[in-house]
Amino acid sequence: MATRKAPGKKKESTLPADTSVAADAASSEPAPPPRLRKKYADEVVPALLKEFSYGNKMEVPQLEKIVLNMGLGKAVQNPKIIEFAVEEMRAITGQKPVVTRSKKAIAAFKLRAGLPIGVMVTLRRERMWEFLDRLVNLSLPRTRDFRGVARKAFDGRGNYTLGVREQIIFPEINYDRVDSVKGMNISFITTAKTDAEGRSLLAHLGMPFRAA
Repeated sequence: MATRKAPGKKKESTLPADTSVAADAASSEPAPPPRLRKKYADEVVPALLKEFSYGNKMEVPQLEKIVLNMGLGKAVQNPKIIEFAVEEMRAITGQKPVVTRSKKAIAAFKLRAGLPIGVMVTLRRERMWEFLDRLVNLSLPRTRDFRGVARKAFDGRGNYTLGVREQIIFPEINYDRVDSVKGMNISFITTAKTDAEGRSLLAHLGMPFRAA
């Protein structure tokens, strides 16, 4: 009669321990807040409280959003310009832009209603803070003969619009792939009630205003 062989001791695996749990735990850790958002809370709010004698922190103006708008009139004759602009704006902001279209037909410019004539991006929260940080510390200083930005481009309600003549000041742009030089307007929308408050807010965040 054949005898059944007793089962041997199970061999321990020599494979490395599963690190997926540790990796998941690491990936679940919250990312650090944007540098300028932390600076706003730690430095700018106390400075503005003192400067304007606000009653409490809730009155201190905030940066609500940043709107980038690139008008492209040449796209009427060359629609390819829009494609390049979308790619460049996405690289600059990290967000997909919206294509803006003409609302009216203008025969003198051979413009029909509904034609694409620009691209626009609205940044909020983390992307807004990260873009502002790159703009004031990397992009604007790359402008030729840069001496600061205009102090008077406010709208009377604390919002500021900055004109950029060349998109190539942004380090995210690959110069070898640029089809043409494009300008844009960058609007900073704040909760400030006056231009003085809006200017002080942006200055404390690093906006390099000219002395006069």
